[in-house]
Amino acid sequence: QVQLVESGGGLVQAGGSLSLSCAAFGRTISRDTMGWFRQAPGKEREFVAVITSSGVITSYADSVKGRFTISRDNAKNTVYLQMNSLKPEDTAVYYCAASRTRATMIASEYAYWGQGTQVTVSA
Repeated sequence: QVQLVESGGGLVQAGGSLSLSCAAFGRTISRDTMGWFRQAPGKEREFVAVITSSGVITSYADSVKGRFTISRDNAKNTVYLQMNSLKPEDTAVYYCAASRTRATMIASEYAYWGQGTQVTVSA
């Protein structure tokens, strides 16, 4: 069993930046695909970014491509999401998730989830 703990959320003005972290406890995530998802009020949870276990391959939702960067430090058992040029529509609870299957944008294929961290972008 792995516990994922997100941090780094907060309130920022449009155009600003935030850096999210997701620390894993209980076992190593070095062999896991790691993903970031988000859920805005009244909306379904949506894919944001994914990174393979080695960190070589990443993929992003079109809405964040060029603005967000996912990375990982397996030695620290931590995954990151650097968010730049933030927009009000990026406002959501951000979740990290771990999967032992292939790199995927499908939330149901992730077995472990964090509790989420709130990101609010003001206009």
